[in-house]
Amino acid sequence: MTDPKVNLAIEAALNAFSKYGSFEATPFTSVFGEIFASDKDFLTKTAMLDEVFDDYPQMEELREIFFDLLLINFFSADVKKLEEDYLDSPEWEEIEEQTLDRGTELLNLLLYLNECADEDIEPELEDYLKEFLLVDEDEFQDEYRIYEPVIAHQILIESPVTEISAIAEKLPDDSELKELFYPMMCFFQNIRPSAEEKSNIAAHAQTREFDMAVLEILVSFC
Repeated sequence: MTDPKVNLAIEAALNAFSKYGSFEATPFTSVFGEIFASDKDFLTKTAMLDEVFDDYPQMEELREIFFDLLLINFFSADVKKLEEDYLDSPEWEEIEEQTLDRGTELLNLLLYLNECADEDIEPELEDYLKEFLLVDEDEFQDEYRIYEPVIAHQILIESPVTEISAIAEKLPDDSELKELFYPMMCFFQNIRPSAEEKSNIAAHAQTREFDMAVLEILVSFC
């Protein structure tokens, strides 16, 4: 079972990765679609996902953001077939333990976008930081640390994408948001970009195929 938004995101990401990169990834839309729709358990589907990326290292950049999509699909679709309290079960705790080092902050952003859709509100950067991640609260200082580059440069959503790109390039390599900073900030600047605006974003991206794949995933969830 696959959430409709996730289906759209998979297709859009692979199309963008192909359009702006050197590898034709669109034929894998059906491959990933079968994995996501499978009735296998989450860890088995994770292994199936990893096998595709192991066999086709040309798509390696997408591995962890597709894990995020697999997880968001689990929360949105797969969990409906399980016991009501499954996410509190020892089995799920074990899965969380085994996948602690997987995925990216894209997962939190997708969870936020789903929440916005449920509550019929427009996604906004300040709302994401303060109301969803609670970065101002003392008990959420890990989130504050991770998102400090975004917090410090919120004004960029009013700036040209050239300025967003310049800041993204200067972020330290060990920043957990280094790869996501540019597409995330561009998204919050305009959550429904036109084709022309997407072209402008792509023109100033550091890694066009990855940045545009992430952007298209985010747009798919709005």
